[in-house]
Amino acid sequence: MARIRDLVQEALATGYLTVEAEDRLRQLLTTRYDLEDFNAFMALQEAAMTGKVKQESRERCGIK
Repeated sequence: MARIRDLVQEALATGYLTVEAEDRLRQLLTTRYDLEDFNAFMALQEAAMTGKVKQESRERCGIK
């Protein structure tokens, strides 16, 4: 089972967050997770806001 930090690490390494990974993150965020996963998710949020990670879901909708 993937952890939040694993999905985040992949997104940060590729600079891209797929719709599938985004859906999986949503599922994982509804369960108990530790501080390391929380910090990883916050790092992903910052990377998305600063443009270091692009979201496939936003590209599909035409949002930049």
